[in-house]
Amino acid sequence: REDRIAYVQLVQFGEKTTSELKDQLNELMKQEPVGLILDLRNNGGGYRDTAVQVLSEFLPRNEIAMLEEFGDGRIQKFFTEGRGQALEVPMVVLVNEGSASASEIVAGALQDYQRAQLLGVTTYGKGSVQVWLPLDDGQGAVRVTIARWLTPESRQINGVGLTPDIVVEITEEQYAAGEDPQLDQAIEILLQGN
Repeated sequence: REDRIAYVQLVQFGEKTTSELKDQLNELMKQEPVGLILDLRNNGGGYRDTAVQVLSEFLPRNEIAMLEEFGDGRIQKFFTEGRGQALEVPMVVLVNEGSASASEIVAGALQDYQRAQLLGVTTYGKGSVQVWLPLDDGQGAVRVTIARWLTPESRQINGVGLTPDIVVEITEEQYAAGEDPQLDQAIEILLQGN
């Protein structure tokens, strides 16, 4: 952007997300931005591993990215990997009620480590791991929840969502007029920090 704030929007956590993000960050970081906005609004999620890879661009190596808690109490930890390109740039993450699943993994970890402020409204609250089990007669299947996702500080996501550090709503009138007070507030926060 002209104000030297980098803006990245992720619409899903798919197979190409990590490589596309790395390419974009490579270009953006060369321009020495004064801040970075990561827009996860209306991102319904995707692959857990992609969320961990995305976090690895913003957090140091070997930090806990997320926890997976199973019904028997067992907890599996997932760690950041590699050399992130955007470890120091000030960040704001935009979230809303459409930010779910992998989006909440990323936003929750960045909030737990105080790496970025979350701005917007409370997220959807989908943090469960499900498996698909076909029925023996081949006449359907059952989806079974086997675990739930937690933030690095063991905060529950499922059914709760993440509460932003800064709550900013968008009214229907603002949306219809093409206004984005959430983005405007994020820009103001980053510009005030410099």
